[in-house]
Amino acid sequence: MSTSETLSVGTAREPEAEPAPKRHRREGGSSWGRALRRDWQLYSLAVLPLLFFLVFRYAPMIGNVIAFRKFEPGGNIFGEEWVGLRYVKLFLNDPTFWNVFTNTLVLGGLTLLFCFPLPIVLALLLNEVRRRALKRFLQSVTYLPHFLSIVIVAGLVMQITSIDGPINAFLGYIGSEKISFMQDPDWFRTIYVGSEVWQTVGWGTILYLAALTTIDDQLYEAARMDGAGRWRQIWHVTLPGIRPTAVTLLILNIGTFMAVGFEKVFLLYNPLTYPTADVISTYVYRMGLEASNFSYAAAIGLFEALVGLVLILSANVISRRTVGTSLW
Repeated sequence: MSTSETLSVGTAREPEAEPAPKRHRREGGSSWGRALRRDWQLYSLAVLPLLFFLVFRYAPMIGNVIAFRKFEPGGNIFGEEWVGLRYVKLFLNDPTFWNVFTNTLVLGGLTLLFCFPLPIVLALLLNEVRRRALKRFLQSVTYLPHFLSIVIVAGLVMQITSIDGPINAFLGYIGSEKISFMQDPDWFRTIYVGSEVWQTVGWGTILYLAALTTIDDQLYEAARMDGAGRWRQIWHVTLPGIRPTAVTLLILNIGTFMAVGFEKVFLLYNPLTYPTADVISTYVYRMGLEASNFSYAAAIGLFEALVGLVLILSANVISRRTVGTSLW
């Protein structure tokens, strides 16, 4: 075959290779559609959670507009007139709000201080239990309070700390003066944090126990060959192994730092304990539903949400730059 014939053949074949990239792009563009048709059963599981968040989380955000508008019950659901930052200035200049804000910070800080590290400690202790029956029994005992309703937990706390309760009965038995725990503002934070520890610490160990199972046993063997004792193995192998899980949960806990449990505080507190027990969520409830000052309550709630958003974003950035682990 001559050189000219070879070139002509090559030239004739070149146009046939051009549609290939286009066909590849069409296939790539429809990959989501093929994946949806192939795994539609799996994708359908996400429909209800997405609808839940859309209806109960994102749609109500529209109501935040009344924080900047004057709202009157029975009128326009988006307020009657624009008032700007009037309600924001009102709560920023309200001494009661700052007392409530301080209580929220203190209760949130104490809850984070005790309820975050204790599940890690308990998980490490349970991981050292070798007898399977004993380990299951301890897990069941520590998990049980999580399944109790907050109403039941609050009722138990009120019965135990009442004047005729077992604590005061013991104090009377040893000759000490009885204490009105639920009427004394100085005792509220101790009671609240103690009940939170009892109810949540056991359940919080589940994720850490799951994280412990992912640690390679060869790392422990290498540590033992290097002469590391049990404590050094925990410090150099176990804790680094569960660090991503711990950091993720810490960021999530910081994000809910301002949203101190409304239900339990609402069930336990009373006007006598307002100085230390009243938090932003209960204050918003009283201002909005009891005093019918919905715009003022919406402004405070929006402020709380913004503070929580700043906290979780800051914690995520700090965690990513310091330990290399973050939510996103």
